[in-house]
Amino acid sequence: MAGGKQSARQKMINLMYLVFIAMIAMNMSKEVLSAFGLMNAKLIDNNQSADVRNAQFMQGLADKVEEQPAKYAPLKADADQITALGNDLSTYLEDLKGKMTATVKDPSNYETMDGTDWLDQYFFNGDKITPKGQEFLGKIADYRNGVKAVLADNPDLKDIVADVEKKFATDKVTNNDGKKLEWLDYHYKGFPLVASMTKMTQLQSDIKTTEAEMLSSMLAGKLKVEASLTNFEAIVVADKTAFFNGEQFSGKIILGKNDKTLRADKVIVNGQELPEDAMQAGQTLLKFPAGRVGEQKIKGEFQFKEGDSIITLPFESSYAVIPKPNAATISADKMNVVYRGVPNPMTISFAGVPDNKVQASATGLSPKGGGKYIMTPGTGKEVTINVTGTLPDGTKVSDNAKFRIKDIPKPFGEIAGRAEGSLPRNNIEIGTIKAVFDDFDFDLPLTVTSFKFKVPGQATVNVSGNKLNGQAKAALRKARRGDAVQIFDIKSKPSGANVRIKPASPISIEVAN
Repeated sequence: MAGGKQSARQKMINLMYLVFIAMIAMNMSKEVLSAFGLMNAKLIDNNQSADVRNAQFMQGLADKVEEQPAKYAPLKADADQITALGNDLSTYLEDLKGKMTATVKDPSNYETMDGTDWLDQYFFNGDKITPKGQEFLGKIADYRNGVKAVLADNPDLKDIVADVEKKFATDKVTNNDGKKLEWLDYHYKGFPLVASMTKMTQLQSDIKTTEAEMLSSMLAGKLKVEASLTNFEAIVVADKTAFFNGEQFSGKIILGKNDKTLRADKVIVNGQELPEDAMQAGQTLLKFPAGRVGEQKIKGEFQFKEGDSIITLPFESSYAVIPKPNAATISADKMNVVYRGVPNPMTISFAGVPDNKVQASATGLSPKGGGKYIMTPGTGKEVTINVTGTLPDGTKVSDNAKFRIKDIPKPFGEIAGRAEGSLPRNNIEIGTIKAVFDDFDFDLPLTVTSFKFKVPGQATVNVSGNKLNGQAKAALRKARRGDAVQIFDIKSKPSGANVRIKPASPISIEVAN
């Protein structure tokens, strides 16, 4: 093109051709810079959605700690440490990105962020890494090693630890020429400013993902352990607390939850505080003289520390020292509490007294025959059941027992059997929103009556019923792939029971396509 004798016209044509090639190269470079910028913006949006989901997870875990501190406080402590480590690294990266964008006039114009000098001088001094570069590497190492230290002893989280070690590794890297380079040199030296900023935003995204996976695995692992039958033990409950000679023994075997994480801070029985060694994990041992023949009372209280308060749980019972059979056996078929708003089946008997000679009374208690009763508790925190028995000689004996009254627990929201994760857009559009109970002793089907639907960037839609309405479907169609749609304030009502149900926990589903 440049060889030989050329006319002025040919020289002009050649010059224009070179200018044209340069313009094409310039446009391609601008397109690449814009692509990095758009990717960075997309990652920032995803990180904001992840912050919302992780905050919901943490709130759910905090609620669990309030309900059962011994079980969930250790998980919450680990989660708080992971969150603190992530916040420290993410804040450092955000500050560094701010310094980078301050070097350009318009940070929203990605085509102008093609410079490499600022970060090259910030991280490198020739072939050596500057103190600022070492600080950057140190922050990543602190996060990587900190997460490993917190989660290393939990076998259910070993995959998360391995993933963190991979994503936040800073070992030397082999380039395409087979040459080993320092990790910082390989990833950040000579790159346009917008490309380096996008890589840092990706690190922030990896932090959010690690937190979400960690929280989800923690709760799933704890629920799996709680549901295991190894946490239950068989308990023999006699129909009576005393039997006459010649009688047949009658009773039942029930399963009781053996909660070894529950330990009282103080137990008082009959006015005497029990020694420290009597209060063991999940149980309190009683050992004292039975007393003279006749009815004996056991009365006292459990004391638990909850925050700055002392929670007192009183108890009262009695037993018979043979030959006088005058202690009632009162056993709730649904463990040691009764639930408000549902019929609680109970068995009530008096030792040595036929069922037709036993009378029991309490607010909400109704007989069903054969020693069977239904308890439907009303207001208050406990209910007292009074029992009277008529012995063969006509003597009246009586006893009473108190049961705690608990509200129906908060249900979980789900769509297509999921409360989180990802689903195809069509599955979300036609799916049914449900409110279900987790490990609740009663069969109480719920029907969702209303909920709220939120798509990132769209207004919240109020929906009546249990499926998306037209307005919600229209908002869903505007969602982008990877967007997390939120379904919350899920209200429901039970079938055949007049009781208020708490709003179900929210649903967070990513749009898969």
